[in-house]
Amino acid sequence: MHVLLIEDEEKIAAFMSAGFKEQGFLVEHCADGTQGFARASAGAHDVIVLDIMLPGRDGLSVLKGLRQAGKATPIILLTARNELDDRLQGLSLGADDYLAKPFFVEELIARVHALLRRVSGERQNMLCVGELRLDRIARGVTWYGQSVDLTGREFNLVEYLMRSPGRVLTRTQILEHVWGYDFDPSTNVVDVCIQRIRKKMASIGAGAQTESPIESVRGVGYRFRKLA
Repeated sequence: MHVLLIEDEEKIAAFMSAGFKEQGFLVEHCADGTQGFARASAGAHDVIVLDIMLPGRDGLSVLKGLRQAGKATPIILLTARNELDDRLQGLSLGADDYLAKPFFVEELIARVHALLRRVSGERQNMLCVGELRLDRIARGVTWYGQSVDLTGREFNLVEYLMRSPGRVLTRTQILEHVWGYDFDPSTNVVDVCIQRIRKKMASIGAGAQTESPIESVRGVGYRFRKLA
């Protein structure tokens, strides 16, 4: 899952980012409201964690602009001011939840999980292609009914490919969305990760058709086969 964190206090942003990454989230951080609004408008994030007090556009302005533009991404507001007016204004502008500083990062992550369940519904958090099942909330994968033990990075890569079965994705696209930043184009990190996933899936299901659903497209990248 991909979280956009819009927070100008570096220490707070650092411990939130660390907490999310430990839970397998891909984290994108913006330190001001203007940049945050641009990224939230352009990106495909699962949830936005938005501080109210920001340089540039303040958090309520960002929230209002996103909702007016039709952006329905779930948003949790953060504020050091635990005043009723702030909470009411944020909720009236379309925030899905709020959390007052100081807080425990564990509570924030729990609220994010609860919010995703409430807004998206359990069914939308289950990706199914053929005999492969991926649960985005429980972060579990099954192949022919058997659990596949994937690392956080491997899980995110499978999820990214499953979202667009049949579509060819380049190594650069995979690096950007799964690793979150640019690598040297000559790196083989994507290929190595996919090889590990294929080996794990190949060991599943005695007697079942366990050919990997991840296809190589020579000279381009990879795609997830449209399984029957």
